[in-house]
Amino acid sequence: MGTCRQPATAKWYDRRDSVFIEFLVEDSKDLEVKFEKSKLDFRCVGGTENLKHQNELELFDSINPDESKHRRTDRSVLCCLKKAKAGVAWPRLTKDKAKCQWLGVDFNNWKDWEDDSDEDLSSFDKFSEMMNTMGGEDGMPDMGMGGMEGLEEHDSDDEKMPDLE
Repeated sequence: MGTCRQPATAKWYDRRDSVFIEFLVEDSKDLEVKFEKSKLDFRCVGGTENLKHQNELELFDSINPDESKHRRTDRSVLCCLKKAKAGVAWPRLTKDKAKCQWLGVDFNNWKDWEDDSDEDLSSFDKFSEMMNTMGGEDGMPDMGMGGMEGLEEHDSDDEKMPDLE
């Protein structure tokens, strides 16, 4: 392939004081990650085909390059970009509003941290908690059927079903 470089697939998420971007490159080598005040330059060779990857990003807002870092694993390279202004949400990773084909949101790690109420509870946890406070079988109110426990009632479910033709 020569010197032709293609962007690595990546996903990102926002936190109160940092932005995380994970470049999904397996078995990366010759890794170069440069953090600048409003720019990120990522380069590596990866995969079984030894493809050359390069991603240059003009960031949505400024970062602190000295406090930003990255970590390489066999499956990806995770970059932690320390925000210059903590507590400011980034609605997107890049300065440009145009969508990058190689970049997506990491919904598994995304958290709407601006809304601090019940911050630690996911919507599923909130739903479960609501169901628990409503009560279950044991907490059901008396339906006015007291005194009928000993009576057996004929049930049509007990009859033999007719054969299908």
